[in-house]
Amino acid sequence: MMTMHELTGWLLAALAGAGLGVLFFGGLWWTVRKGVASRQPALWFLGSLLLRTGVVGAGFVLVGADDWRRLLLCLLGFVLGRIAVTRLTRTAAHVDPPAELPDAP
Repeated sequence: MMTMHELTGWLLAALAGAGLGVLFFGGLWWTVRKGVASRQPALWFLGSLLLRTGVVGAGFVLVGADDWRRLLLCLLGFVLGRIAVTRLTRTAAHVDPPAELPDAP
């Protein structure tokens, strides 16, 4: 039988995974927006990749703490965080096209 302490730990693992997912994919979205306008986009993308991967990897190690169930719940939360960021950024990225497009030469 599951105790309240275990249930709380599992819930926190899933929430931590969701936070890591939002951090990773939100950071990716932010990096792409900043990187394409930068004079040195490779530096932005490489630095962001290393930072995001390091933070998420450390987060999974800390949350998993030798318990495969917490690690699995953290992964589930991570995927749910990705879905949330994808939906939020998709609506923010859509901009109405201009009423009249200029004629191309």
